[in-house]
Amino acid sequence: MGQVEHEGGEAACWLDQVCARCGGLRTECGHRPEESAVPRRVAGRPGRDRDPEGRARNGRPRDGLGRPLPYGSSGAPRQPEGVLRSAAQTLAEAQQLLDAGMPFHAHEVLEDRWKNSPEEERALWRALAQYAVGLTHAARGNTKGAAALLARAAQGLAPFEAHPPFGVDVAGIRRWAGRPEAAVTTVPSAEVPVLCGPAR
Repeated sequence: MGQVEHEGGEAACWLDQVCARCGGLRTECGHRPEESAVPRRVAGRPGRDRDPEGRARNGRPRDGLGRPLPYGSSGAPRQPEGVLRSAAQTLAEAQQLLDAGMPFHAHEVLEDRWKNSPEEERALWRALAQYAVGLTHAARGNTKGAAALLARAAQGLAPFEAHPPFGVDVAGIRRWAGRPEAAVTTVPSAEVPVLCGPAR
């Protein structure tokens, strides 16, 4: 099991790919980068935050939906990064977080599995992390960003629909993520399919 650092960007970076001006994906909205970019540096802070191994990590506190707060603020507790979980543990923990209305935290759990899974599973976990990021944007009221990320997730899950691994409800998630109302749904909601197992 190799660890993946930058295969398509971390899921938190997917949150940053949304244009601050229009709410759409920066690659598709047509705004110049300086118009759509979210500033990366904070006055008085030299460069990016780094973990003890020197990897870039955003150390800013975040609210319950993952929005950055000013340094020194008390934010919602973050999910610990780099936790090795089985597929079943990952799905159960991510579902608990979705049920608690914490899709940003669920994406962090799914991202850990994506980074630490065997090569043949990575596309599945990446798509599920994108799904949680789409739900995060929906909860934040960003319907354009939510629709874009949910569509990406549905596309990423397509190769797994015929033979869904780990009991993931690939067909249900893809069907729901393609509906216009998905982009305005806030979890928890009985409308949102569970990641795996029997429907609610």
